[in-house]
Amino acid sequence: MENRINIQEVEPAAYQAMFGLEKYLSTSKVDPILLELIKMRASQINGCAFCLNMHSADARKIGETEQRLYLLSAWRETNLFTEKEQAVIALTEEVTLIANHVSDATYQKAAGFFNEKELAQIIMAIVTINAWNRIAITSKTIVG
Repeated sequence: MENRINIQEVEPAAYQAMFGLEKYLSTSKVDPILLELIKMRASQINGCAFCLNMHSADARKIGETEQRLYLLSAWRETNLFTEKEQAVIALTEEVTLIANHVSDATYQKAAGFFNEKELAQIIMAIVTINAWNRIAITSKTIVG
């Protein structure tokens, strides 16, 4: 596979804006493991090999287990994820598949675990990884 375009080189200001979102997220109060689960689940849905490779390594570095990473795509079929994590994973799926809209039930379940500021940060994390997925997939960013 060949890289189509290197947007970071061609349009560095756009990447700086994306990195600004990452900097914002790094200051959030959202658990780092939860942030990696968001990044992994959205990247699984979107089929972004580059992001899956990066975020599985990042998740393992901060203590996420191989088992949970392997079973994340089938999270409803396991008891490995807490109710809080399940609520965020469900929200991640619905925001990622936005054409189906985010249900009130999914939103309310997540809102039951987080205050408004935290929920806003979680939504921004989901939006950000979806943007990165779209950049990597469209430009055919090479894994490794």
